[in-house]
Parts: sequence; C-alpha cells; structure tokens
Amino acid sequence: MKIGFIGGGNMAVALISGLLQAGINAKHIHVVDVNQAMLARMETEFGVATSLSIDHHLQQMDVIILAVKPQQLRDVVGELAAHLKDQLLISIAAGIRATDISRWLNGFPKIVRVMPNTPALIGKGITGMFALPDVSEAEKQCADEILRAVGSTSWVTEERLIDVVTAVSGSGPAYVFYFIEAMQQAAQELGLTHEQGTQFAIATFEGAAQLAMHSTEDVSVLRERVTSKGGTTYAALTSLDADDVKNEIIRAIKSAAIRATALGEEFGQQD
Repeated sequence: MKIGFIGGGNMAVALISGLLQAGINAKHIHVVDVNQAMLARMETEFGVATSLSIDHHLQQMDVIILAVKPQQLRDVVGELAAHLKDQLLISIAAGIRATDISRWLNGFPKIVRVMPNTPALIGKGITGMFALPDVSEAEKQCADEILRAVGSTSWVTEERLIDVVTAVSGSGPAYVFYFIEAMQQAAQELGLTHEQGTQFAIATFEGAAQLAMHSTEDVSVLRERVTSKGGTTYAALTSLDADDVKNEIIRAIKSAAIRATALGEEFGQQD
C-alpha cells in the first residue's frame, strides 16, 4: 500500500510514525508540504519521500491523506484534482464535510472523513470515521487500518455525527487537561507542591480511565462505589451537583458540536 500525505503537521507525523511501527515500508510513503525544513526532518527521521508541491508522485499512491488546515483544503483539493484517478482520499481536516470535498472534486466518490485526537501523538488516540456511500468495504478496511496505527477507531453512519465526535473526543483532551489544571490548583492551595499536585492529578486520571476501560460495569456504578454517604467524595460531588457542573459540561460539549457544524457550513460554502 502506497500512502501520500498532503500536509506534514503533527497529525501527519503521528500517523507516519504509527504506520512505520505497524510495518509499512518508508519507501511507500510520500509527503507533500511547502515547508522545506519540515520535509528535511521527515526525510531524516522517517526515511520517507517528499516534495514541495502536489505533483505526479501522488498519481502512484493508493491512498492520499489530506492533512492540511481546514482553510487550506479548498485550494489543495483544486491542485489535487488533476492527479486523481481511483485513489482513496482520507481527510483529517476539521469541520470540512466529505460531501463538500466530493463536490469540489466534481463528484469524486472515494472519500473518508476522519476525526482523530491529539493522544494519537503517543499512539493512544481515538478516531471517528465516516465514508461516502461509494467507498467499498475493502477501502473502509484500508482506512481503518491506517488510523488504527495511532489508536482505536469507531465508524459512524451519518456524517453529521462526526461533528459530535469532534465535540466529544476531538476537543475532549482539552476538557481533561482543564480538569487536571483545577485539581493541580486545588492541591497547591491545600498545601501540596506543584509537582505533587501534578503527579496526583495525572495519575488519578490515568488510573480511573484504565479502571473504566477494563471494567464491565457502567462508570456511574464505579463512581457510586467511591462515594460513601457523608464521606469526602460525597462532599466533593455534592458541591459539584450544587453548582450544576455535570449539566454545564454537557452544555459545553453541545456548544462545541454546534460550532463544528457551523464551521462545516462556513467552509462548505466555498465554490
């Protein structure tokens, strides 16, 4: 399988690293980016082929991954059109719908839209995936294998649900970091050092997440088991409930989903 990348940013680096670890030959990966220094680093670090512009090399690829910023994608697609035959396109550009990419390419049908998240940088990501109807099962499997190089995957049946994935897991690491920051600050205000607060907060998140992942019980049951009425956890959760924190978190995630949809509408209006 020959894989081309248009864009050499952090997510492309994560995917290339994961693919190489999964056994893909570096000679079968080609990266296009306008940043010469970035390409030189990729050549040195990964041994992949590179070029400064979209050219005939992409015609030889089986899969082309669009890894540029959303505001750049319309122009990139315009340049790519002349080099498309029957390759599979995978877009990781946030907010831009596969249906709009297809329209920009005069109905090109083989497009998978994906939304990974930043833990992909350490191989712990999760990616939401959606395929246009003409993408075959074999091509979907191919896309799945590529994204599983940086974590787990989950397919949705409607493209609008990618906006939900964006709000929940795409933006989700920021919510976790936000809560860790709060735990760090509380720890310091109560007398622990910054280093201790960081250690306890991060280890608690990691351990709780692993427990939830390996448990067959719902997280609500796990929460209840830690919460003895009248105890310390009960006091903390009672305070959170009094401030309606759960509903505020839900409202915040819904706001992110609304914004993701709005970005899709905004970018999709381009001709």
